[in-house]
Amino acid sequence: MPSPIVVQVVVDKPLAQGFDYLWDKAGLGLDPQIGHVVEVPFGRSSLVGVVIKVSTHSDYEIDKLKAVTQVAPLPPMDPSALRLMNFASQYYIHGLGETIIPTIPQMWKKPASWEKLSNSFLDDENKKPKKKESEKKSAEGYVPESELNEAQQFALKQMKDSCDQEKFHAALLQGQTGSGKTAVFLHWLSTLLDDTKAQALILVPEINLTPQLERRVRAYFPEKKMAVLHSGVTEKKRGTAWYEAITGEAQIILGTRLAALTPLPNLRAIVVDEEHDPSYKQQDGIRYSARDLAIWRAHDIKIPIVLSSATPSLETWMAAKAGRYQHLRLDQRAQGAALPNVHLLNLRDPQNQLSPGDKVKPGLHISLSKPVVAAIQKNLNESKQSLVLINRRGYAPVLSCSACPWLSKCHQCSSYMVMHKAGALGGKPVLSCHHCGLVKGIPSHCPDCGNADLKALGQGTQKLEDAIEEWWPDARVLRVDTDSSRKSKGAEELFQEIHEGNVDIVVGTQMIAKGHDYQHVGLVAVLDSDGRLFSQDFRAAERLFAQLVQVAGRAGRANKNGERSGDIYIETQFPESAVYQYLLRHDVDGFLAHLAGEREEAKLPPFCYQALVHAEAKSLDKATRFLSKLKERLQNQGLIGSGLKAYDPVPRSMMRVAGIERAQLLIESADRKRLQTVLEAIDSDLRSQSQGRISKEDRIRWLIERDPVSI
Repeated sequence: MPSPIVVQVVVDKPLAQGFDYLWDKAGLGLDPQIGHVVEVPFGRSSLVGVVIKVSTHSDYEIDKLKAVTQVAPLPPMDPSALRLMNFASQYYIHGLGETIIPTIPQMWKKPASWEKLSNSFLDDENKKPKKKESEKKSAEGYVPESELNEAQQFALKQMKDSCDQEKFHAALLQGQTGSGKTAVFLHWLSTLLDDTKAQALILVPEINLTPQLERRVRAYFPEKKMAVLHSGVTEKKRGTAWYEAITGEAQIILGTRLAALTPLPNLRAIVVDEEHDPSYKQQDGIRYSARDLAIWRAHDIKIPIVLSSATPSLETWMAAKAGRYQHLRLDQRAQGAALPNVHLLNLRDPQNQLSPGDKVKPGLHISLSKPVVAAIQKNLNESKQSLVLINRRGYAPVLSCSACPWLSKCHQCSSYMVMHKAGALGGKPVLSCHHCGLVKGIPSHCPDCGNADLKALGQGTQKLEDAIEEWWPDARVLRVDTDSSRKSKGAEELFQEIHEGNVDIVVGTQMIAKGHDYQHVGLVAVLDSDGRLFSQDFRAAERLFAQLVQVAGRAGRANKNGERSGDIYIETQFPESAVYQYLLRHDVDGFLAHLAGEREEAKLPPFCYQALVHAEAKSLDKATRFLSKLKERLQNQGLIGSGLKAYDPVPRSMMRVAGIERAQLLIESADRKRLQTVLEAIDSDLRSQSQGRISKEDRIRWLIERDPVSI
């Protein structure tokens, strides 16, 4: 009697182990392979899983094992992708199944439709038309290599010279905004994609940046198959693109952080665009950094990777300075345009404030400083576009009572409900919590004292939009934020309006700041930047500096040599801050060196390694007590001390969300391996007292997060 075939399968459950199943070769019609996506019975239902081991024996009785139900019509995930998933699972202290399965699109996690999908993709293969080649030179956005400036050509040559198919190589491509970094890395990829089987992965931080880069990539590679992967595409499109990627049919894979874990059997190069962006860090589920995993993946399979940014993260910049990464510089704009002039407007100076005598019409109110109003008017006269950035959507951050201390607090979260005007989230003005999603109507009177005089405090994009439309009634004003992009016009259509010059003044959040190649913008104004300057998060200044450099780079990009550069006006009460002073000089390296000195003195990352243990409960006392007991056990086991520090548990900065209280325990170590050992011990300790990731006592939900980007 032949030996039974036993496969170990992992499923999307918070469990550390896989499960043994029998493999019926005759019934399934093929031999098992590691990486096969399968359907298996699990409890009273069935789940999709991935085979991670094939053998002829099990630690359990063979007669009691259930059998694999069916196999997905997909090739097995390639070994390098499984090594990546396994590393991510171990490093980020997450179950292997709950690491792998979420990377599979929903379309392929519905076993009932597998047979239909198999026939559909088979038909598509037979009907596939022959590819038509097109001329690159006529493609919009394509810059021939001969037209690259001297700095671009030098950087490209260095990248080509350092590129070895059998060797890991990391390069930081650091360049001023508008310096043509995209053209350089696309020309570099063209040398690697001459092989018709080779694949390249291009990561972008946000969905909104994907369409613009997609057009550029198609201009450079019109004959190459491209798969676009992000959560904004339909389920069917994402499922099809993922299939084309894992089968090797698509040569170029463009996507957000979820694309970093896509199985790619013929991967030859990786590009991480805007590598500094915190959006590369996943904030739920397995809290991985797509940038860090991309670097590990390139090192594992010995391929080159390029990290591109105008404002590199401190970790990447220091790696380049230390010689671990090749450091390539583009210190001038591609078309020779000058960098924008930076103007710091001290809001404590009365001369910068509008007075009643400055107003054309009495009764008009605008919450912009006097120099910004004058600059916008001048920009309008020159038929150029203006961008006004305020990083707060909605009409007003808080609604208040003029007779008592009542404020529009969210009863489910430790935050305030934001006022939104009519038409934004519904037919009437509403109060909305941006954390739990609760929406309420505007009260007609104060709930505490009955006063009917309720005032909107502060301003968001909607209020600013109204004020600008009232001040410049003839100007074409467009608001770009997540509220406006949800409506009939999606974000891509809004950005297209700007690119086509159909807008005079753009009011928006950070959505307008990143990566967009605006050709008609002459002025950028930044309001309320100080709100991001002072924070409990030690990375706040680094993020603010990066955002200001990025948004400043939107101005004057299309100007040629000799033309007047663009302008950026920043309203602040603290112009003496290092962030603003280095920005005045466009000194990115100076700021990063200053930041490195501060971090080293304070022994903060990248001069140490951090992790958080999160706890969520119905009451804050239960969450903090849970973490305090954990810290006490670590001390009793001798795991704290000699280079490893555990702080006391504290509430999270947003303590309550949707009625759940949240606390955190910060653990630091000067040694990455020691921290990993302790985190594995914590995971083992907590799992022994939990069902999944919920403690049996007090029902506390817990999670371990490596390398947090916000604390």
